[in-house]
Amino acid sequence: MEGEKGTVCVTGGTGYIGSWLILRLLDHGYSVTTTVRSNPEIINIDIENVTAEHKKDLSFLTSLPGASERLKIFDADLNNPESFRAAIEGCIGVFHVATPIDFENEEAEEIVTKRSIYGATGILQACLDSKTVKKVVYTSSAAAVVFNGKDFDQMDESFWSDIDYVKSLESNSGSYAISKTLTERAVLEFSEKHGLEVVTLIPTFVVGPFICPKLPSSVRSVFNLILGEKSASSSLTRIDTVHVDDVASAHIFLFENRETKGRYNCSANTIEVESISKLLSTKYSVLEIPSKGSQVKMEANSPSLSSKKLLDSGFQFKHGVEEMFDDAIKCCKEKAYL
Repeated sequence: MEGEKGTVCVTGGTGYIGSWLILRLLDHGYSVTTTVRSNPEIINIDIENVTAEHKKDLSFLTSLPGASERLKIFDADLNNPESFRAAIEGCIGVFHVATPIDFENEEAEEIVTKRSIYGATGILQACLDSKTVKKVVYTSSAAAVVFNGKDFDQMDESFWSDIDYVKSLESNSGSYAISKTLTERAVLEFSEKHGLEVVTLIPTFVVGPFICPKLPSSVRSVFNLILGEKSASSSLTRIDTVHVDDVASAHIFLFENRETKGRYNCSANTIEVESISKLLSTKYSVLEIPSKGSQVKMEANSPSLSSKKLLDSGFQFKHGVEEMFDDAIKCCKEKAYL
């Protein structure tokens, strides 16, 4: 365990990336505040005095090593950016992971995007007003890069998804791609205008173990793409992936490295769907991943993301393809999803 490094805030602490990031930040010696949408009547949850109901709901966070001493949980909602101020107060850094996700298209894209941008810029304003936040790491997505109709096998951070092109695809992931693209742009514009230090991390499909109660949509989607029946909406021959632990480590690396600026792609592996399907079929008995729930459907292979900028900054991916899937499958079995 490293020494005390100060307090940082993670928004969206109950999600896949957010919860794993909290685990690693605590392990690195940070004190952590996190925001959840658990109960609008409770503003600040003290772990020692939390009600039994909330303790059960958030036990996967409150039981983490170091959580009883160094984790505080706040209620906040992107619809009300002011609600994040209490969690951000006194922090030296903020990891903005929370994002609205609507793969079922239950809300209009404009509403989802407005909530995402309004929440993100409000959080950045709270960081600016705090006078203590030195750096913000925003979690973007490959969906903010690859959907532009350009014929490239690989794309670096200079590429952005094109909103009109995304709309023309009529994909169930369109709302997500648009909101992530426009929000990341807004975050970087705020940074440049107000002098707040912000870097953005752009992960591809995230796979691996999970501590959150629900099966993460990215894990479900990848398994369905590899093991599910092929159709027009799941005919990808290759996908970009990254282990969740590498994603968490990349967040911390970008925060701690003073030289990091702008956008950073985070993709460790470009995997061939057929070869991974054969590998998993060989190593494991028949795997049946629940097909219900949100999952991304894409019509064609997307370009791979180049992580050269991240690697040239000194970051190293530590987890390979087999480990990524082994960890995910083991966790799914432990949580009775398999």
